[in-house]
Amino acid sequence: MALKIVESCVNCWACVDVCPSEAIYQGSAHFRINTHKCTECEGDYTEQQCASICPIESAILLADGSPANPPGSLTGISPERLAEAMREIQAR
Repeated sequence: MALKIVESCVNCWACVDVCPSEAIYQGSAHFRINTHKCTECEGDYTEQQCASICPIESAILLADGSPANPPGSLTGISPERLAEAMREIQAR
């Protein structure tokens, strides 16, 4: 039972201070979560604090491997619309 921070993490430090179990540490390329210390905030909060403050979609994965903040969840822009906009920009 642990969350995971992946390579899309931009090392913004937002998650470090909000982790009640102090499980987040700086790895060589990006932050990481100590799986032995991570409690997924159970017993402390109703939602994972690192994911609730993370500004990068899909940077934190839940224990099942799904993103805590999936594409479109923070921006309100669906992945399909974002892809369409990117194609429009590149066509210019």
